[in-house]
Amino acid sequence: MFKTSHFFVLLMAMAFLATPSVLGQKTQLKKADKEYEKYAYIDAQKVYLQVVQEGYVSAEIYKKLGNTYYFNSEYVDAAKWYKRLVDDYPADAVPEDYYRLAQCYKSMGNYEESDAMMARFVELGGDTDIAQNFTSNPDYLKDIAFGAKEYELSKVAVNTTNSDFGPGYFGEKVIFASASDTILDGKLKVHEWNNQPFLDLYVADITDSGDLENILRLNGDVNTKYHESSAVVTKDGRTMYFTRNNYFEGKKGRDKNKSILLKIYKATLSGETFWTNIQELPFNSDEFSIAHPALSNDGKRLYFSSDMEGTKGQSDIWYVNINDDETYSDPVNLEQINTEARESFPFISEANNLYFSTDGQSGLGGLDIYMSPLDANGLPTTISNLGEPANSVKDDFGFIFQESKKMGYLSSNRDGDAGFVNDDIYLVKECEMIINGVVTDLSTGELLPGAEVIFMDDANNQIGEPVRVGSDAAYSFVANCNSQYKIRALKDRYIPKEINVNTPGISGEMNAPIALEPDDPCGDDLGCILDLQPIYFDLDRYNIRPDAAVELAKVLAAMRQYPELVIHIESHTDSRAPDRYNEILSERRAQSTMSWLIDKGIDKNRLTAKGYGEYQLVNNCSNDVDCTEEQHQLNRRSMFIIQN
Repeated sequence: MFKTSHFFVLLMAMAFLATPSVLGQKTQLKKADKEYEKYAYIDAQKVYLQVVQEGYVSAEIYKKLGNTYYFNSEYVDAAKWYKRLVDDYPADAVPEDYYRLAQCYKSMGNYEESDAMMARFVELGGDTDIAQNFTSNPDYLKDIAFGAKEYELSKVAVNTTNSDFGPGYFGEKVIFASASDTILDGKLKVHEWNNQPFLDLYVADITDSGDLENILRLNGDVNTKYHESSAVVTKDGRTMYFTRNNYFEGKKGRDKNKSILLKIYKATLSGETFWTNIQELPFNSDEFSIAHPALSNDGKRLYFSSDMEGTKGQSDIWYVNINDDETYSDPVNLEQINTEARESFPFISEANNLYFSTDGQSGLGGLDIYMSPLDANGLPTTISNLGEPANSVKDDFGFIFQESKKMGYLSSNRDGDAGFVNDDIYLVKECEMIINGVVTDLSTGELLPGAEVIFMDDANNQIGEPVRVGSDAAYSFVANCNSQYKIRALKDRYIPKEINVNTPGISGEMNAPIALEPDDPCGDDLGCILDLQPIYFDLDRYNIRPDAAVELAKVLAAMRQYPELVIHIESHTDSRAPDRYNEILSERRAQSTMSWLIDKGIDKNRLTAKGYGEYQLVNNCSNDVDCTEEQHQLNRRSMFIIQN
């Protein structure tokens, strides 16, 4: 029902084949119909508007007026004439008219009216892929919003006031199409379809931030006085497949209706910048269009868009296998994704995902970008809409992406209502949030090295492997923007803790520390149980001071009250004096402390003691650090640990 025989290079917008004019008696309409049938929509549109202004209207005029705007992606004006068609001539309106009106309403953000027109389309249209896609998912807007990819978009610097679109990778550069200028014989050459300059291919450098700069018109034999667009380059950078009007070796090729359609050509890089040796691919034809080439990762399969015989809709995505002898297999329809509408602009990413645009699925409006992972045979699997902001109510297409860099580009006319004229290239970046944090003790604020940290989504599904924090007790996770996560921290003798993290809608970093509460605040530390302060020693001494004896008396009382207690004494020094000397000094402090308790009647089998030198400082007063006497004093201590 949607099958036509031609699509325009800019957006694969399909041309509606005009029926024989019923207004042949009108000279003006004969002229307009002739221009229309040649796809000279701007010239035809002017005449149709004049005829309507003079009071002569019909279903056919309304339909053709709508089409002249629709095929130039000027959906607001197209809606006006399709609406008059279905209101004033409902008996003459066909399902296709309701479908196009529905698409126009979507591009205006009027989803309620769009759904009403789609319901009428389904009622009249029968069993089609488009109808099934609509009826099978009435809540498609919610599903699209739920599955939307978090991207950040910005226009690249090389956009012009005319159409710029269709980026493709060329090493660390980007090739794209632009209608910036086509001058012939001193005059600006424009295309009669939309009154815009013809397209050429350009190359630009990619900056560190992903923007495009240093634009140059592609050097060599690729660009002509007609359209060139949508190029893909092999990984070795030596071969390019590109779209061009049916123009080869200075000769124009035409179909049976005298129209110049589209073909894919092949070029070879000579030297560093000159593209030459232009070859036409053998499966091209004068009678149908082939455009928008894309290569598989191994370079052995070429995907493209076409309305060749066997196409389900206005344009389908097809592929051919590239043989070792550089011949090609017969084209194969990628029927898993094609509908009766437009499928175009395929791209295969490094992760083997197929990105393409279509208006045959239930999308946001105009052409939407979809993604489908390819299986081992290079065939699509599940299909998902990228959602906003990659998609909009207007035409979004020509999506290319490098998962390893989390960055790519797309084309869109979202920034205006002038259709193709508003085509611009946008930089696409994955919105990314870095979540940083440290794990500490809730009571003391001390770092907790060795804690385990687990990153989870909002459904408690673990993301990646657990992280064991190091001496800095720090962790870091990469998260999506505008999402909910949970972070769980665990450590022996601490109560596990889980925190919720909501990331904002812009890239950046955020802090999410976790403080763990001790499961037993004192653990085995008798000093904590008895509220005992460490006992301290004078510089270079190991005798028990009077103030230390007061604290030791508390330990003595506890050991008398609890005969099962077994105590380990840890003794330490400050950092002054050589390491070996401090080891000996701390050992003497440990033995001195133990001897004090033994002398008070405690069985020596209930006591152990060890000196740890200067290796367990409680502050930063290490070697050669300038500290006060009070700070050094904190390190000259003995601690008491309960043994199991």
